[in-house]
Order: sequence, then C-alpha cells, then structure tokens
Amino acid sequence: MELRMTDAANSSRSRWLVAHTTAVFAFLYLPIAVLIVYSFNGEGVGGFPPHHWTLDWYRILLSDESIWDSVFNSLKVAFAAMAISLTFGVPAALALDRANFPGKALFRRLVLLPLILPGIITGLSLLMLFNVGFVSTILKLVTGQQLSLLTITLGHGTALISVATTEVFAGLQKLDRRQEEASLDLGANYWQTFWRITVPNLKLSIIGAALLIFTLSMDEIAVSFFLIGRDNTLPLEIWGRLRRGITPEINAISTIIFLFSLVTIVFWYRLRVRGEGGAEVGMELIEAKSGEAK
Repeated sequence: MELRMTDAANSSRSRWLVAHTTAVFAFLYLPIAVLIVYSFNGEGVGGFPPHHWTLDWYRILLSDESIWDSVFNSLKVAFAAMAISLTFGVPAALALDRANFPGKALFRRLVLLPLILPGIITGLSLLMLFNVGFVSTILKLVTGQQLSLLTITLGHGTALISVATTEVFAGLQKLDRRQEEASLDLGANYWQTFWRITVPNLKLSIIGAALLIFTLSMDEIAVSFFLIGRDNTLPLEIWGRLRRGITPEINAISTIIFLFSLVTIVFWYRLRVRGEGGAEVGMELIEAKSGEAK
C-alpha cells in the first residue's frame, strides 16, 4: 500500500515537474519562435495565424543598405573590442592569479566593477571623458569628429575588459600547475612555458571570453547610445526603426542573428567537449608519469 502511494506521489511530482519545465521553456523561447515565424509571414507582423508564407522580407532585407551598413559597423566594433579586451584582460587575469602586489584585493574588485555598473553609467562616464579637452582634440584629429565608431569601440573594449579578466582567471584556477612545473624542470624558460603550456591550456577560456565579448558588443545599446556618431550600429539601427513601428525586415534580421548565435553556441560546445577530452588525456599522462617516477 505504501509502495503504491509512493509511486502515485512520484508520478504526480514528475507530471508537475514536466509541466513546470515546459512552461519555463515556453516563456523563454516562444517569443523567439514567434519572431522567426513572422519573418516568413506574407502579411508582415499582423494577422494570426500567419499564412501566405514568403521570403519577400529577406529579399527586401538584402537590398536594405542602411541595415547592412549597421551590421558591418557592429562587426567591426565587436572584433576591435574583442581584441582590446583580451589584450588587457589576459595580463590582468595572470596578475590576479600569479602575482602578489599591494592592493591586489582592491584591484580584483575594481576589475569586476564594470560588470556591476549599469550601462547608462558607463556610457555617460565615457562620454564625459571623451568631452575632456585634450581627449576630444585627439579624437577629432584621428577621425575628424568627436564621436564615431572609434569612441564606441573604445567604450565597448573598456567596458568588457572585466569579462575577459574573469573568464581567463576562472580558467587559470582550473589549470594544473604540474604541467608548467614539468616544463620548467625539463629546461624550458618561463616565456617558453607560457606560450607552449599555459596559453594552450587557456585556449578554451580565451575563446569563450572572445565569443562572450563579441556577443555582448554586438548586442550593446546603452554605451553605444551615448558614444554614437554618424554611423549606427545594428542595435541602434533597430531601435531607431522600432520607434516608427515593427517592420518585417527587423524580424528577418533578428532571425539571421539568432541562427548565427545558435551556430556559434554549437561550435563553442563542440570545441569545449573536444578540449576537455584532451585535458583528461593530458592528466592521465601526467599521473602515469608520476606513478613511474614513484
């Protein structure tokens, strides 16, 4: 009797869990599904259920120069911001993990600050910085204007250094230092050990940080809004069009962005699985060598 009651309770709990999970996933992904469906709707964003399926909105999108100009602007800014963030973020992570210096605890908290601050505060503070006399003069000499894609790039790169730092620092925490010690014992110097042992072991963390920075930069609107010049990025172009109403081209470009993001996630997942498999093999070899030494 007790077994039947337990089975009934487990069955009821399982049904509730399935219903709850379904509701959560529907809440998260149903809007994306609706957006994708309506990008093929012949009646645009109106009419339910959708019918008269068409690719006309994608054809219109392909001939929309302002959208594609903003896409290329966003890509240029994202790649440049990724390079800036990694250039400063990787050494910062190494300093936090390997070096001891006065104020290290304060430095660690200051590195995380851009992740906590609202984008409006970051954008406004950068705008005030770029309005300072000598900074404004330098920008005008370089680009011919005070605000441009360069200021957006500097803003994104500065704001996202903390992402690179935290991602690489997390990878350093998982790094097996025995590999570096073995490299040094075999005669390699610190620089050779860094490039041949440390960097390859941090490859997944660096790639993960780069993808995250790229995605956040492509999606950034708060900082971009304060630092924009004559050239729009994609989020600002979409924002400007949404003020006049939702158009089917926006659904089409959003669908393309979603598919690109999905491909990126799958690529990152496969790379991570392959990398973790290689790391396990490396650990087994180190343990085997340790056993032989004993």
